[in-house]
Amino acid sequence: MNVRYRVELSQVERTELKTLLGGGKHASRKLKRAQILLAADAGASDEEIARSVGVGGSTVYRTKRRFVEGNLERALSEEPRPGAERKLSGKEEALLVATACAGPPKGRARWTLKLLAGAMVKLTEHKSLSRETVRRRLAENGLKPWRKDMWCIPLVDGEYVARMEDVLDLYAEAPDPEHPVVCFDESPVQLIGEARQPIPAEPGRLERYDYEYRRNGTVNLFVLLD
Repeated sequence: MNVRYRVELSQVERTELKTLLGGGKHASRKLKRAQILLAADAGASDEEIARSVGVGGSTVYRTKRRFVEGNLERALSEEPRPGAERKLSGKEEALLVATACAGPPKGRARWTLKLLAGAMVKLTEHKSLSRETVRRRLAENGLKPWRKDMWCIPLVDGEYVARMEDVLDLYAEAPDPEHPVVCFDESPVQLIGEARQPIPAEPGRLERYDYEYRRNGTVNLFVLLD
């Protein structure tokens, strides 16, 4: 897999990557890309790299491709996106939503905009983030973390964030005929029948259904998108 994307780093590039991993504040995904490039340069296979770094094979493939087709900076950076620049990238917005849906910090009953802004500064490379930016992004996703009538992700840990970024990276990639992306989803659907015939609608009155129903088993509904 990915034989044509062979990573050969110069000594300057190796030193830069080792310095990056040696200290300082950097996003976890950037550090993982640096680890991928160093391991690939050392001759490790894609499977070995994915296992040791803790990412998917597609992330290894994309990182190596960006380096070979571009340069070190491109391999370490996010893919550019068209349109007006937003304070938070798509992946950062997804991380914000996941964080807001997780449990609040210890000693806090719920998330506030200030707490979320502070959490995002710790999780990303932003030096500061306004509460208004957080509020707008949450509003776009219909989230009000200070309210309780929601069903959300119970825990956002390092493994969850890494897998989330892997999926978002994949969706952001341009189509590659040699590596097609197949979206597949399934959901069990309950088959329900009416115990009594509904009463048809009439002028001034809605159609009415009885509250009782019959269970007719379940069926698996498979959806495939091309």
